[in-house]
Order: sequence, then structure tokens, then C-alpha cells
Amino acid sequence: MIRVNNLHIPIDYDDNTIKHKVCKELRIDTKAVKSVSLFRRSIDARKKDSIYFLCSVDVVLNTNENAVLKKSKNASPVKPYEYRLEKWTGGASPVVVGMGPAGLFAALILAQSGARPVVLERGRDVDSRTADVQKFWKDGRLNVKSNVQFGEGGAGTFSDGKLNTGTKDIRQRKVLEEFVKHGAPDEILYNAKPHIGTDKLKITVKNIREEIISLGGTVIFEACMTGFITKDGKITAVEYEKNGKKNMIETGSAIMALGHSARDTFEMLNAKNIPLEAKPFSVGARIEHLCEAIDKSQYGKFAGNKNLGAASYKMNVQTQNGRGAYTFCMCPGGMVVNASSEDNMLCTNGMSEFSRSEVNSNAALLVGVTPKDYQSVDPLAGMYYQRRLEAAAFKLGGESFCAPVQRVEDFLQNRKTTGLGEVKPSILPGYELSDLNSILPEYISDSMKEAITAMGKRLKGFDFPDAVLTGLETRSSSPVRILRDAETLQSVGVKGLYPCGEGAGYAGGIISAAVDGIKCAEKIIQL
Repeated sequence: MIRVNNLHIPIDYDDNTIKHKVCKELRIDTKAVKSVSLFRRSIDARKKDSIYFLCSVDVVLNTNENAVLKKSKNASPVKPYEYRLEKWTGGASPVVVGMGPAGLFAALILAQSGARPVVLERGRDVDSRTADVQKFWKDGRLNVKSNVQFGEGGAGTFSDGKLNTGTKDIRQRKVLEEFVKHGAPDEILYNAKPHIGTDKLKITVKNIREEIISLGGTVIFEACMTGFITKDGKITAVEYEKNGKKNMIETGSAIMALGHSARDTFEMLNAKNIPLEAKPFSVGARIEHLCEAIDKSQYGKFAGNKNLGAASYKMNVQTQNGRGAYTFCMCPGGMVVNASSEDNMLCTNGMSEFSRSEVNSNAALLVGVTPKDYQSVDPLAGMYYQRRLEAAAFKLGGESFCAPVQRVEDFLQNRKTTGLGEVKPSILPGYELSDLNSILPEYISDSMKEAITAMGKRLKGFDFPDAVLTGLETRSSSPVRILRDAETLQSVGVKGLYPCGEGAGYAGGIISAAVDGIKCAEKIIQL
């Protein structure tokens, strides 16, 4: 197979367009082509009057490939990706704690190896969980056991389902292929910025769970890990609670695929003297614009083209106080969601369905914070820092899970918003016109202001006066790292315990978390 890179494809292309582009590049007749398939597709919108797709295409020929390769500097031989899985030869079934991307893929790999894993998920199955979340967004009654943070699929289930990642690990291909196998759109295999969307991600997650069970695995919902038992420094059992009853599973290995919001579990691990450390994360708010305005800023006259879809952006700024400010988890054609998981505390996130067809687009506008800001040496100090901010946001919103919102112009001028303009907040169950400056530390609000102004010069309309800030976003990543050995991936405190994924401090997003889950599963299989 040959991979042809750097092909410029018009945005209104079809299969024949790609085939003819490939043949022109390789200087061959179309009859010599057995098949063509997109490997990578990205949008080049640097020139607003000439937007196109930049593509890499895999080609299978009916002729001698070596002779053809000499005709193009953009062509090279490739072999299809193949993930090789070892077979399980161990004893007691491994336990996986948590069913976000890390836990889900750890359990899938273990199940495919024949290990018959037991998965403990503190929340509910994705269908029940969706009903709980919809109820919360309707009436403001939070279920602390089943919400945007807790339940099958993890926090990513109620997100854009973004699958782009900075990791170069080849296992990411395995993740994408499994997603497609279980119901995700084929285009995630070739889009440079793939996303599933919350609607399709829910179906995919459920299908992966069904495969785990069909291969002999066990999934227990509403089962919160409460502790574990060790002997001679090695784990021998995991304890959990379900329906008020204590239970125990004997095992020699447990993957701790905790989400970044498993605060009570962090406290349990800290009480058991499992080595933890506070880590940096970021704080800010969601910034919301009209989707149409962002599309026009990014795509000019091509805005609205169905092949381009809703436009995204990604920006960062080094502020004068030395902090980094950046946009994160941008949700084109999406909505801001209430992602709270504890009583009397409020936090937000962003979400899009696959179609990305909502009126607004939003992104987190975040500022980095470090352990120095937590004013404590406690390894959980970052978590307590989050809680203080979330409690302040809950109070500012009227203590009813309505989110505090503010027009960008008012935020920049340090004044409370008293009326909205063109952009209407999308968050449910409601919002309260507020002044976010009153609850944000000055070093964060000052950095956000500087970033908004600077980013407005890069992306027309980003600093639009009627754009809306919705606060607060506090859970961009885990505030805690559960220390593990770099080689074995086991906790430095307990053998057989594998801290894993975003909550444990070793990933940042769906793909990197899933890859980390695969890596931990492989370590267990290889023992």
C-alpha cells in the first residue's frame, strides 16, 4: 500500500475527485488503482478566499508499487496498522475502577485478552445517567451519584466527544478503530480533528460495554470503591459499596481509572497513605459566541459549507503576569453545560452533538494555576482550591444551580451585567446575571481579560462585547497525581495498583486517557 501526502482537495469533493488527484500525483492511469481511502484530512483555511482540504490518501494499486513510488516525492510505502494482543494467563480477574475512557478501554483490552475483568462504576449506566442529567438540567435537582461527572463513559460522555490529541502513541489508532467498530462515524479515522459528539458517543460506549460482558467481563454500576486490602505491600482485594452494602472482590491487580472528580476516592487514598501530589491545572469560564459569527471569522465566504461544518479555534497567550491563558475543549455549534457533581458547588463544561448544529459555539477560556497558588502543601490542596471556587460560583448564581454569567464587555470593565445582547447563554437549568470578577482570583481575571483582548486580534469577534462568559470552569484536568512507577505503571506505594488516566494525572482528554488504559491493561496481561 502507498500513502500519498500533501494532496490539496477541494471542499466539495467526491470519491472520483480524490482518485484523480492521486493518479495525477503518481502519474498513473485510473485503471491502475484498486482502491483509495482517506488516511488524514485537515482544513487549510489560512487564505479565506481559497479554503481546501489537505489530505493523505492510502492507495492500493494493480501495478508495481515500487516503480510508482519513484514518481512522487509525496508517496511512501506503508503497512496497515495492526494491534497485537497477548493472551491472559493470570489468575484472579483484574478489577477496573471507573468506566470513563481509561477504564473502558482498559476493561476492553483485558476482556479481549481473556482476563474476564470486573468493572466497578460508581455512577449509573449511560441511559439511566442521561435521564438523571436531563432531569437536573430541567429542575436543578442534582443527583450526586449520577451526573455529568459520574457514570458510564465518564465526563467525556457529556462533551463534544473530541478525539484529537497530542499523544504520538500508536495505540491511539486502536482506540479510533474500536470506536468505529462500536458505532462511531468512519470519519474519525481520517479527520485531523475528529469528534464523535455526545449523542453518538453514548451509543458507542454502551456497545463497548456489551462487548466486555460478552467476552466474560462483569460490569457493576452504582458501585463505589471504598478501599482495598493489601498483604506484603501488594493488593489482594478491592472493597466497594453498592446499595448501602459493603462488598469485596479478591484480585491481584486493580486499575484505578478514576475521573478527575472522584474527590472522595482521592481522600480515601490519601488517608491510606498512597503517595499523591498536587499538580497544576487551569481555571476560568466558558466563553460563548454565535456559531455563525465564528464560522464567518474562520471560513469567510465558505462559512456554512456542510463539508466544513461548524468552525473551531484554538488559541493561547502568555500574559504579563507570567501565566498562560488558552482556549480549551472548543465546542462548535454546542452548548455550555452544568457539570456539577457536589451539593452547593457549581462548575461548567461544554458539549456538542455530532451535527454541531446549535446556535452558539463555546470554549473554555482558562488560566493555569500551580501548587504555589493553593497555599498549602497538602497533596489534595488543588482539590480544595477547586471546591472554594465552585462554592463561590454556586452562591453567585443564587444557590439554585443557576450559573453566573457576564457579557464580555462588562467583564472587561469590571461591572456586573444587567442585560444581555445578541448572545444568549445556553446553560441549563438557568443563569444569573453577575460579575465573575467578584469570585475569581485577580491573577486569573486579569489574565483572562488580557487574553480576550489579544485573542480578539487573532480571531475577529472573539472579544465581541455581547459574547457571554459562564462560570466557572474548574475541572479542565485533575488537581491530583497518584504517583506510579514509570516502567511498571504501578503505584509506588502498592504493587498491583495501577493509577490510570486523567483522574490519576496521566492523561488529558478521551484519546490519551483511553491509550493510558490500554497501556495499564497490557502491563497486567504481561505479568
